[in-house]
Amino acid sequence: MAGWLIPALKAVLPHVGDIVAAAKPVFTRKRPETGEQASQLIGELQAAVTQNAEHIRELAAQLQGTVSALEKAAEIAEARLRRAIVFCAIAVALSLFSLGVALVALLR
Repeated sequence: MAGWLIPALKAVLPHVGDIVAAAKPVFTRKRPETGEQASQLIGELQAAVTQNAEHIRELAAQLQGTVSALEKAAEIAEARLRRAIVFCAIAVALSLFSLGVALVALLR
């Protein structure tokens, strides 16, 4: 038997009763609710559903605002990128022109 198993069992065994006592209600059957209890539970569930629906609407509105802001930022970034590409193309053209002028001047 593994040497670590016995100390582990000695550490766990005193707590097994507490674990079983805590888990027992989950696995036992509940009594059927009376009509009054069932209607109270239904009312609580309906209130929770209504509250969740309101929160979902608020989150959807926030998400819509966030998406709109991201789309606007993407459009701005795309315009800046196009402008940077145009400036780079102009810089490359001027560089090639000046290189040509320098080569012509060097060869004469």
